[in-house]
Amino acid sequence: MHPSTYPTGLLWLRRDLRTHDNAALALALQRCDQLYCVFLLDSDILAPLPRKDRRVEFIRESLVELDQALRTLAGRPGAGLIVLQGAAAQEIPALAQRLGASAVFSARDYEPQARQRDQQVAQALQAQGVAWEQVKDHVIYEERELLTQGAKPYSVFTPYLRAWLARLENDGLARPDTELPGQRLAERPPQYASGVPTLADIGFQASNLQQLGIRCGMSGAMQLLEDFFPRLTHYQEWRDFPAIKGPSYLGVHLRFGTISIRSLVRLALQQRAAGDAGAHTWLSELAWRDFYFQILANFAHVAEGAFKPAYDRIVWETGSHADALFQAWCEGRTGYPLVDAAMLQLQQSGYMHNRLRMVTGSFLVKHLGLDWRRGAQFFAEHLNDFDLAANNGGWQWVSSSGCDAQPYFRIFNPVRQSQKFDPQGKFIRRYLPALKSLSDKDIHAPWLAKPEQLRNAGLALGQDYPLPVVDHASARASTLQRYAVALVAQ
Repeated sequence: MHPSTYPTGLLWLRRDLRTHDNAALALALQRCDQLYCVFLLDSDILAPLPRKDRRVEFIRESLVELDQALRTLAGRPGAGLIVLQGAAAQEIPALAQRLGASAVFSARDYEPQARQRDQQVAQALQAQGVAWEQVKDHVIYEERELLTQGAKPYSVFTPYLRAWLARLENDGLARPDTELPGQRLAERPPQYASGVPTLADIGFQASNLQQLGIRCGMSGAMQLLEDFFPRLTHYQEWRDFPAIKGPSYLGVHLRFGTISIRSLVRLALQQRAAGDAGAHTWLSELAWRDFYFQILANFAHVAEGAFKPAYDRIVWETGSHADALFQAWCEGRTGYPLVDAAMLQLQQSGYMHNRLRMVTGSFLVKHLGLDWRRGAQFFAEHLNDFDLAANNGGWQWVSSSGCDAQPYFRIFNPVRQSQKFDPQGKFIRRYLPALKSLSDKDIHAPWLAKPEQLRNAGLALGQDYPLPVVDHASARASTLQRYAVALVAQ
């Protein structure tokens, strides 16, 4: 074990709300004689959020469990989590000074705004003579760890995946915390001993998180993983069908670090080695997550514009009609049942199935002719598992403007997608009860149903459910024309 270097240290927990397999916690405990742990409710992040936000509630509930876990690890009730509220550049250096910490530890973040925040904190700590040690935690390989033979970051996924898997097989995946000296966790000073504030104390109200049955914290992540494990072998064939329990549903837990990406990759590698095809597919999905993180880290311009700059020349629809179309998309009123059901799932639960993220995204961009950034922002506001890297990568993929994106001429037909991935209309019926009496054939495109079928289903199109806001064939033709400007510029 590395000898202690600092008499007193401070661990700033951010996207790693767990005690197990936590690289920053393991390093800090090794390097410090005594260690305090803090979580900052960042006012810069919280201020613009609605007062009922599932993510804030998820974080708060996860912090309660983390606080208890730290006290258990320390072996004394006076230890635990310090929770502050304010701006990072002021609060973290001030806390380090008050505690007499000679070093601050944290896991690295790769988002542009987070990097800017961290730079400000680093400067303030440096002015106080306090060291700041950052460590990789929420990806397997970061930034420039994987490069092409030309020493450049990857921009195509398949060769990236090959390099990612080859390096994993060569390096292995050690746990950072095989032994944690928990007794080094210090008792909190009296002014910080109150623990985790209530939602009301933070200035928020309860959402429908509990009613949705979303499990928070490390225990919630472990329950989901245990539930997913028997289904892992079927992941490859079940993952695209929104009415089937196919995915792991661990996205929000990866987002806030209540489970480590390393533990999931270890499990996937173990099952893949045993010949499990589902585990192989799941492993490649976990690699996509790393891929988008390294795209964001190495090509920061993607946060604001297209990975392929030529695609920023595209002229998107604007004005009142475009705004009305966007509102219809947001509210699930496009007249395309699979698109609308997916948007209602997002609005009601903060979750959207991955196949449906592609379908709804493609529809916004290539049917409605709206800027992908509008959709990305809407998802950012509503997804429980919103992660800038993955969200940005996904939206640029469907808009054909990103790295390794689908070709501009590939335009999802929402009716065919519905027929293929929700053949019996089970998912549609769950979120669009007005359509529940339609046949399995008619539910995918109600406007094509015979009048008699509509009458039998008690459905008046334009009243009980909207007519399509756009025609697929016309939209496809408009999209091909719209994208021509980008092709000329390439």
